[in-house]
Amino acid sequence: MATDTPKAKLPPQIPFIIGNEAAERFSFYGMRNVLTNFLVGYLLIGLAEQERQAAAKEVFHVFVMGVYFFPLLGGWLSDRYLGKYRTILWLSLVYCLGQGLLAFSVESKPGFYAGLFLIALGSGGIKPCVSAFVGDQFDQTNKHLAKVVFDAFYWIINFGSFFASLLIPPLLSSTPTVITLGGQVLFTLDTPLPRMAFGIPAMLMVVATVIFWLGRRRYVNVPPTPSDPHSFARVCLTALKARSATGSRRGYTLSVVGLVGAVGALATIPLLGVVASICLAIVVFLVFAGGGAWLQLERARGVHPDEDIDGVRAVLRVLVIFALVTPFWSLFDQKASTWILQGNAMQLPGWSWFKSAAQMQALNPLLVMLLIPFNNLVLYPTLKKLGVEPTALRRMGAGIAFSGLAWIAAASLQLVLDGGEKLPLLWQSLPYALLTFGEVLVSATGLEFAYSQAPAKLKGVLMSFWSLSVTIGNLWVLVVNASVKNAAVTKGIADLGFGVMAFQMFFFAGFAFVAAAAFAWYAKRYTLVDYYRKA
Repeated sequence: MATDTPKAKLPPQIPFIIGNEAAERFSFYGMRNVLTNFLVGYLLIGLAEQERQAAAKEVFHVFVMGVYFFPLLGGWLSDRYLGKYRTILWLSLVYCLGQGLLAFSVESKPGFYAGLFLIALGSGGIKPCVSAFVGDQFDQTNKHLAKVVFDAFYWIINFGSFFASLLIPPLLSSTPTVITLGGQVLFTLDTPLPRMAFGIPAMLMVVATVIFWLGRRRYVNVPPTPSDPHSFARVCLTALKARSATGSRRGYTLSVVGLVGAVGALATIPLLGVVASICLAIVVFLVFAGGGAWLQLERARGVHPDEDIDGVRAVLRVLVIFALVTPFWSLFDQKASTWILQGNAMQLPGWSWFKSAAQMQALNPLLVMLLIPFNNLVLYPTLKKLGVEPTALRRMGAGIAFSGLAWIAAASLQLVLDGGEKLPLLWQSLPYALLTFGEVLVSATGLEFAYSQAPAKLKGVLMSFWSLSVTIGNLWVLVVNASVKNAAVTKGIADLGFGVMAFQMFFFAGFAFVAAAAFAWYAKRYTLVDYYRKA
């Protein structure tokens, strides 16, 4: 029987995946981190200022919802038809097309929104495949190296994000670029700067795709499993249809309630918009249908193999973990919308190269690159010496709580701004530091945790649900934003002595603390499994 050994080597194909991820993340975050300011300052300029900010925030979070919804499609294509390599390669080409369309559509809403859709499809579609593809390169002989690589994988994501966040936002400056030599003006660059802000990320996405393609002959390719009669969905459907000895089908009834609730959720379209309402409908159905399948899952035995039923149960148990993580994503993704809008009302540091509040986004990946090695080399070993085992679930629960602390800090800054005092932008460093520490505990841990808890043929599906948790987190943001548009709600907030933004910040902090408590309760009752493939 193979065992872990210190002599095990890192798979030689890993650098191609890591290099691809670095360039792709530069491309994605370069575009994403200027999106809110571009919408406010350029594309939505015809609206009143307050309406522009609200509309920009809505477009941003709908886009992020799409990015983390399409992993369901990518995971399905990968697991059933194309395999991970071809899914990543082909959808990367769609991704390149979307980035290019943004660069050439900075003055066209239809073209720009079409580009955002293609990026959401491409970026979201490859998302579950890339992280699962990393795991596929390991077996039982070197699985102990997988955690190191998953951490390196997350580190390189932030390496690309750091430089994108630092270098791309200044390109949105409305000041023309003047080229001089020896004090003499040679010419003025007339190319619209937003086109450069989106064109550079487009070029990096092409580079990312080429790097991934270069490693094609070295990868371990786990084949897809088409037309599987014992798939996740079919096992759940069998369980829901089966009757007990007395003829009851409580789980089936629960799923029907979920279907009715999903149809009812579509009535929120006038309030939330089409995309958010459809996502809400899917969430309602999945919650009830998943609960129903859990209640009757044992009834599928005899129709499907025991290992497939056990695999479905393992996935359903993990989905509860993912559901409890969704409030974290509500807080985390607003750093690129709500926190940028807050930063725009603060004083820039005065450094010549610091031209936009959006550049504060660079602090997040910089801290991630520092915190990952610090946690692994200092914090976790110290905790172990003190008798505290920093398990994956403990780290994730603590990370959700730290995100709540971050939003308490951000809300405190907003109270000062609402009082009429102008604060230096660098005050945002505190909430960024707290949120980033929470991110490292939740997100970097969650990637490896999700892979380890899924049977081989369900890894892509479970990674897709991990990404879907981000979509749901952004859905909560849109629901809260829609609620404060109600005049009675706005008046109630004002009567409490808060501005809308400050109130929302405190609300989301409380949301995170409640989620952290529920997560800790469930984690104590969760039994870990190990689904790494054998050598």
